[in-house]
Amino acid sequence: MLPPTDHGAELRALYASQGGVRAIFSAKVNDYVASRPDYPAALFDCLRDHAALQAGSVVADVGAGTGLLTHGLLQRGCSVVAVEPNPAMRAAADHWLGDRPGYRSAEGSAEHLPLADGSVDLITAAQAFHWFEVDAARTECLRVLRPRGQVALIWNDRRRNDPLHDALDGLFNQFGGARRTALVAHEDRSDVPRFFGSTPAREFVWPHEHRLDAAALASLVFSRSYMPARDGAAGLAVKDALRGVFARSAVDGKVAVRYTTVAMVGRPG
Repeated sequence: MLPPTDHGAELRALYASQGGVRAIFSAKVNDYVASRPDYPAALFDCLRDHAALQAGSVVADVGAGTGLLTHGLLQRGCSVVAVEPNPAMRAAADHWLGDRPGYRSAEGSAEHLPLADGSVDLITAAQAFHWFEVDAARTECLRVLRPRGQVALIWNDRRRNDPLHDALDGLFNQFGGARRTALVAHEDRSDVPRFFGSTPAREFVWPHEHRLDAAALASLVFSRSYMPARDGAAGLAVKDALRGVFARSAVDGKVAVRYTTVAMVGRPG
């Protein structure tokens, strides 16, 4: 029998020359902070009801980035380890959340969690699963989870058939190159069943919305790992096209960026 295909391998390989997952967002931190959406309250209610999340729960937020999901977990009274391989992203989370009770950060990844065996009630990964080496991550998650612990894979998916997102997709397709193509190919999440194994995850969805001014919309576009740097020729062309996108979509100086928040919750079996 052939070994299972790692659909994220091509994606990770395209960033190897930039230092891989540990380095690619170093130049994107400010744009990430300025533009990426948080997560709806309904998500945390779901984790309470279906993953036993409560005040005092120990959570490993893997691929925590600048701490957007971590922040919501801390607000629910959890003790959160923000596991993030990129030093600049981790520093941004520390700057924002470092004085919050229950917070600490650590260098690590889904494949190498800096946590003791059986020490965690819940593992979360928001906008991060596409970077996982699936089999290694699955083994590592099972190592650190407590006997009843679960994993929540979470996404803020941009709404399809939305005029703003259609326009942004045009920019991403034009300027994102092979890295954009590889990421889109991985968005079918065909590796999720392999990660959870014999026990299928439960899927939950909610509407979500984020309002951005022109500068924040530009940050949203340039925060994508595959988009060019702002100040090169390609970046200047992106900014020129984006002015038209904003003008067509803005109401009272802001655009509504609409998402569907998705959570897949379960314990790898």
